[in-house]
Amino acid sequence: MTDPRLARIEDLLTLKADGQYGLAEINQRQHALQSAWLAERQGCPPALIAAALMHDIGHLVHDLGENPAEAGVDDEHEAVGHAFLTRWFGPEVTEPVRLHVAAKRYLCATESDYFGKLAPDSIRSLELQGGPMSAEEVAAFRAIPEAEAAVQLRRFDEQAKVKGLETPPVTHFMPFVAACIRQPG
Repeated sequence: MTDPRLARIEDLLTLKADGQYGLAEINQRQHALQSAWLAERQGCPPALIAAALMHDIGHLVHDLGENPAEAGVDDEHEAVGHAFLTRWFGPEVTEPVRLHVAAKRYLCATESDYFGKLAPDSIRSLELQGGPMSAEEVAAFRAIPEAEAAVQLRRFDEQAKVKGLETPPVTHFMPFVAACIRQPG
């Protein structure tokens, strides 16, 4: 019998992720799969692979449309996704998801060339998300136990925008998700 929580996640990524990913020429599913595949190919632990697959799940469970940033709205997808996932996963999965936007702000503040690597839609959303971190925010971010995983996830996120890239399907990554899901009870 399939765990209904896993089925819900797989359905979201399979049936509801056809919307365009920002201004990239890929959809939400392709972005999720590319992120997870990058994590798997780098030998990351199952929790980070699962987080990479689900880091933008907040876009799939909110009701703000496909591109709220274009309308000047921060959809706070990292918080929405975190809230959705914390019912079923521990912080090793949920914190990188929650922190992947903060990681972009962190990298813009700490790496002089990072901003130049951002796609136009990432620059627009960065403005809505508060811009690069202040020195105080950088120090606070570094103190979070999952900050390093969030930065790694952010790097996958930025690279996972390749049109036409062949990746394994959603089902390939579900064992990583299953390995991390909390057991009922």
